[in-house]
Amino acid sequence: MSNNQVTFGFVCVQNAGRSQMSAAFAERERQRRRLEDEVQILTGGTHPADEVHPEVVDVMQELDIDLSDHVPKEVSTAALNECDVVLTMGCSTLELDADVEVRDWALDDPHNQDIDRVREIRDEIEGRVIDLFDEFVGEQ
Repeated sequence: MSNNQVTFGFVCVQNAGRSQMSAAFAERERQRRRLEDEVQILTGGTHPADEVHPEVVDVMQELDIDLSDHVPKEVSTAALNECDVVLTMGCSTLELDADVEVRDWALDDPHNQDIDRVREIRDEIEGRVIDLFDEFVGEQ
């Protein structure tokens, strides 16, 4: 295991769906791998919504991940500049001044989608987060 700290930023416009799921899976993965001191997780939106999308809360609850008390929040460019890699969800065109790697995951917006489609998006995000951890902190 590396002693280097890594910071992941998960960002979309509303911070109400994809980025919330990504951050939740990252928190779970960080805990599973016992990397609480090594991995920092940032999530936010450029124009945050009032609440996490209900269909997102529902599909995450199926995996015993509770997002019902999460509140979308705005993220600043300064905060994103502190990240090692920023993951956008397919809806953000972030222009960062700093030398930060930005990867666009190009995910469909789960809002108002059929519940099965929301589950597909959730499962894709889960796999991408696990791959991200494998890449940056090594497989456990």
